[in-house]
Amino acid sequence: MILVILLGGVGTGIYYLPDTLLSKEVVENLTYTVSRGPIRISVAEQGTLESSDNTEIKCRVRGRNTVTWVVESGAIVQEGDELVRLDTKVIEENLSLQKTNVHEATATLEKTKTDAAQAQIAIDSFEEGRYTKGLKSREAAVERAQINLDASKEKYQQYRQLFKRGRVSELELDGSAFTVTQAELQLKVAETQLDVYKRYTRAMDLEQLKGRLNAHKSKLFADEAGLQMDMARRARAETELANCVITAPKSGLVIYPTAAAWRNTPDIAEGVSVSHDQVLLIMPDLDRMQIEIGIHEAIVDRVKAGLEAYVKLPDRELKAEVSEVATIAQPLGPWSGNVVKYDTIISLPDQDGLKPGMSAEVEVVLAEYDDVLYVPVSAVLETDQGHFCWIERDADPPKKQRVILGESNDIYVIVEQGLKEGEQVLLNPLELMEQEKVAGDDAYRGLSETVTYADEESVTEEPDSNE
Repeated sequence: MILVILLGGVGTGIYYLPDTLLSKEVVENLTYTVSRGPIRISVAEQGTLESSDNTEIKCRVRGRNTVTWVVESGAIVQEGDELVRLDTKVIEENLSLQKTNVHEATATLEKTKTDAAQAQIAIDSFEEGRYTKGLKSREAAVERAQINLDASKEKYQQYRQLFKRGRVSELELDGSAFTVTQAELQLKVAETQLDVYKRYTRAMDLEQLKGRLNAHKSKLFADEAGLQMDMARRARAETELANCVITAPKSGLVIYPTAAAWRNTPDIAEGVSVSHDQVLLIMPDLDRMQIEIGIHEAIVDRVKAGLEAYVKLPDRELKAEVSEVATIAQPLGPWSGNVVKYDTIISLPDQDGLKPGMSAEVEVVLAEYDDVLYVPVSAVLETDQGHFCWIERDADPPKKQRVILGESNDIYVIVEQGLKEGEQVLLNPLELMEQEKVAGDDAYRGLSETVTYADEESVTEEPDSNE
């Protein structure tokens, strides 16, 4: 069984068609005269106009917020005009809370400042007042104890003299001696208290006061930082409240962002929830327009920056050029039909009346030939042995002829070898194959019997074997 393939498509693409697509009611011997002339090899794609320099209007409010009003797409606005309004209820409540927090933090900071000042004063008063007072009090206690000891010793000496004379009893003498011992102990206690106060109590009280001062200072720094944070939150809430009304940064046209291919609704509308940094609107520069198309992976290697392109718009036709070809393919998904394509940018000349969203038919010129042989793609079939045409003959059945093909477009394919200008080729060879009306193998003319274009006029037709 012979596999038959109909040539066609864009560039050098080949499309496979089942036999049932060609009806048996096609008029037999429908022919085309092989001709020489110019031919354009191109790829055609659909696209829409867009600006290459867009000013994006983004949502500057954190989290998600609801759109309460939005300007119509396509509106002409002036700088400062309102474009979008967002719901402010949550932000207003947050702003009120932050204002309260700022007042509370301010009060806390002032109290901490007072406590720190008091702690510093306590240190100064301790060194200049309390400590001196305590020191003098303990020194006076030592002096009193010393005076008391001296008096007790003097009295004891008097009692000893009186005892020798028998004027006091031994018990009274022992009581006077005990008084001396008690006075000595009181003096030692007073001296010890004075020494401890000088060496330890002063340092301990001073460190305690300094520690309290440092604690108040640390709390002061924390309260100042907390106040700054609350003030920053309040300022951010005020900014976000202001950002709920989005105005135009410049005068010009406003349009909605192009909806994603898998979405059924635009990204922005009244009642829609939007997120921070989301593009809400676009203000395109109408002086720098372009078209983004997708080029199939089979021919993307042939599409280069600088190639000519012809653009057909609803109201005009333009000559443009390819400015950029992506190196990474578009992401695949249900919306793409699993067809791998590469984004290609077509730059348009500056003209009035070009607007984003206009539909466009783009023809990218891959190659142009001035003088070549070509036939319709429907006149060529591919079998297991190669590509073939069937040449119409006056009295004999059509002759099967192998051909070597060059590039093709949607309609014609270049014939490099195998045919001569003026020959008649069948446009319905598949019909003839089904009806088995083609010539036998003895009618096959090999490629060695054909000539190149330069030698074509010198060729003499080989007589048929049937003659």
